[in-house]
Amino acid sequence: MSDSDKVFAGSVPKIYDTYLVPLIFEPYAGDLVNRLRSRSLSRILEIAAGTGVVTRALASVLSEGVSIVATDLNQAMLDQASVTGTKRKGEWRHADAMQLPFPDGTFDAVVCQFGVMFFPDKPKAFSEARRVLRLGGVFVFNVWDRIAENEFADTVTTTLESVFPEDPPRFLARTPHGYYDRLTIERDLAQGGFMKPAQIATVAARSKAESPRVPAIAFCQGTPLRNEIEARDAKRLDEATDTATVAIAQRFGPRAVDGKIQAHVVTIEN
Repeated sequence: MSDSDKVFAGSVPKIYDTYLVPLIFEPYAGDLVNRLRSRSLSRILEIAAGTGVVTRALASVLSEGVSIVATDLNQAMLDQASVTGTKRKGEWRHADAMQLPFPDGTFDAVVCQFGVMFFPDKPKAFSEARRVLRLGGVFVFNVWDRIAENEFADTVTTTLESVFPEDPPRFLARTPHGYYDRLTIERDLAQGGFMKPAQIATVAARSKAESPRVPAIAFCQGTPLRNEIEARDAKRLDEATDTATVAIAQRFGPRAVDGKIQAHVVTIEN
């Protein structure tokens, strides 16, 4: 992983929240929350909460008596999350998933949406999640499947090879879509101290937008892919976005677009 893969700064959090969240994150936020609804919960920790799409879903569905603590390493993402807000009061907290600032056994559930791919030492992060869980608590997270199963991301990555042929940006394939192997996930969970078997479900959904421009902006300007583009030539960000727009239009049509997205959802008890 490149250091720039973890940088969500400048205008990225706002663009991420405006374009990327409804495009690919909202369907899976509802899925994660539904996996928790039937459980007896009093205190939930969310790690790598980003701009709070899962936090908002939790706050809308779970009772007022369930405490929600949402954390992220990137303060700029938390700032955007707090601007958007939630249906009811929760706690936003700056925290590193590699070293969580909570006592052992504090939470009934730990939730993470599309964040574990960014953790530099995944077994260490999993051990921290297990540590702060009570006995019998549950860790639920999701990761993107391989990039070929996620059509907009795949199209953007492929078309940027024509913009930067000598050094194509590979952020999307390398990091968000780089941690999909089930055996690797199970191994890392075991190394993190989880003893029970993980349940891993592959969930396909549809990613929809009103025009090809929306996913082009979402990926090229609302993710750390932007860092890669600007590192090659900051003046070519608009060109890269335009090229991605054309490629998406050619593959999915010039008006409203609809592409496949796919992820693995992992549930494991402590």
